[in-house]
Order: sequence, then C-alpha cells, then structure tokens
Amino acid sequence: MTYSDADEQQHVSGWAVGAIAFAGSLMVMIGSFSVVAGLAAIFDDGYIIVSQRYAFDLDVTAWGWIHLVLGIAVVAVGIGLFMSKTWAGRAAIVLAVLIAIDFFFFIPYAPFWSVLVIALSVWLIWAVTRVSASARGD
Repeated sequence: MTYSDADEQQHVSGWAVGAIAFAGSLMVMIGSFSVVAGLAAIFDDGYIIVSQRYAFDLDVTAWGWIHLVLGIAVVAVGIGLFMSKTWAGRAAIVLAVLIAIDFFFFIPYAPFWSVLVIALSVWLIWAVTRVSASARGD
C-alpha cells in the first residue's frame, strides 16, 4: 500500500514533531559551535594551542576551514529539518557523523569543546532516528 505525503503527515505523532524541532535546534546549535571554532582558528592561529606529538597534525587554519564548512552545512540542514524537508533527516545523520569525526580528531586542540560537540552529535543522531521510527510506527 502506498501513501502520499499528505497521508504520511497526518499520521505523524506529536512526539515526532517535537523530536524534529529538537533535532533542528541541535543542528543549528552544533553548526554554530563549529562555525565559531572555525572562525577562531582562521582568524587567530595562536588561539588554538597545537600539541607537539599528534598523529593527525593539520595546520590550525586548515582545521578552521574544515569546521567552518561543516558548520555552515549543518546549520543549513538544521533549517531544512525545521522546514520538514525529506532530505534533511538523512543529511542530518550523515553530517552529525562527519562533525563527530571532525571533532574527534580535534580533541587534542580543544578537548572539552570537542567532547561536548561529539556528545551533541550522538544525541542528534538519536533524535533523528527516533523521529523516523515514530513516523514508521515502530
């Protein structure tokens, strides 16, 4: 049996709608954190202290550009979640994984900040997957 988009939207629970709003808020917040970290690294190389012995040693400015680009993409997908775009759910999961990996490699430079963003990314993945399970009726 096939449903149209209008039929699917009628069967979405209030919990799913709340979870989408929550996930969108997390996306905007995580993206904003990443943009701030990126801009700080781009504008002032001395802002972030680079350790002497780290296997994934990139230039601080390179980390800044990575954070900035990913952060802008995450904010855009968060806005897509608020607008109930169908592509935004899958993109949110992919970007949350990428942000978590990015900040995992950034732990030696900003440990507390990185662990916070990784935890928020995991929470985001949970929220988005709960929405799709709720929409399916699981």
